Amino acid sequence: MNFVDYPTFGGMPKPSTGAARSRRLTSSAGDATLDGASDTSGIAMIGILKSSLVILGLAAAIGAGAAEQDEHAARRRDMVAQIAAMTDLTFGDTGKSSFDARVMAAMAKVPRHRLVPADQQRHAYQNRPLPIGYGQTISQPYIVALMTDLLQVKSGDAVLEIGTGSGYQAAILAELGAKVFTIEIVAPLGDLARERLKEIGYGNVEVRVGDGYYGWEERAPFDAIVVTAAASHVPPPLIKQLKPGGRMVIPVGAQFMVQHLMLVEKKSDGSLISQQLTPVRFVPLTGGH
Repeated sequence: MNFVDYPTFGGMPKPSTGAARSRRLTSSAGDATLDGASDTSGIAMIGILKSSLVILGLAAAIGAGAAEQDEHAARRRDMVAQIAAMTDLTFGDTGKSSFDARVMAAMAKVPRHRLVPADQQRHAYQNRPLPIGYGQTISQPYIVALMTDLLQVKSGDAVLEIGTGSGYQAAILAELGAKVFTIEIVAPLGDLARERLKEIGYGNVEVRVGDGYYGWEERAPFDAIVVTAAASHVPPPLIKQLKPGGRMVIPVGAQFMVQHLMLVEKKSDGSLISQQLTPVRFVPLTGGH
């Protein structure tokens, strides 16, 4: 940030050519001043005032922005505390008494309020799903943390997400250092998520509009896959695109029936191990399949 340095006029005496030029003049009020300074002191004062106003205006803007950031940061900390408390309540279903510290740090950092519609921003850090338009929702923060934790993402991992939605899950994965490839079937949501993620600064997220059931073969294989819509079964194309040693987290079940979060692990020999975890409720996975 650059500040304008206004010069003080009359701050230096004019070159002397004689005693008359160098003598000090005394005003009727008895205040001494250098010869010539009285002509420019008003200009100097205006310059100082302008500079002060600029600085005060910038300080006010910075202060307002910092206050807003502090407010959202505090709300995120409260949200993370709620998530931590919930891990104890759901331990019986998930087997997780706590989440990885990296996941919790990402949850405390990603600006969820910038990834929801304007009329939902006041609710952004409540631990509940929110509508984002087109019949879709942004998942409850606890569920986002749980699914992310189950993936065991490492920095540099290639992660496929099916169901971009608002871009929140992709942002959490990006915060962990993953290269994220995310597919959204609702074109306006996908386009908006791409724009918002770019504005926030997540350059390691690539958004594609299309049918996520078939995955993203051109970017496969993936270290981890997360599906944020409920499928009636685990899509075979996603199993194929998962690396040996990789993990997939997906809700399975019909829209108006009981759904369960599933963890699918692909062993080094290509065999699969599936584990049914906690009951959940997601919007259905849609597409041509």
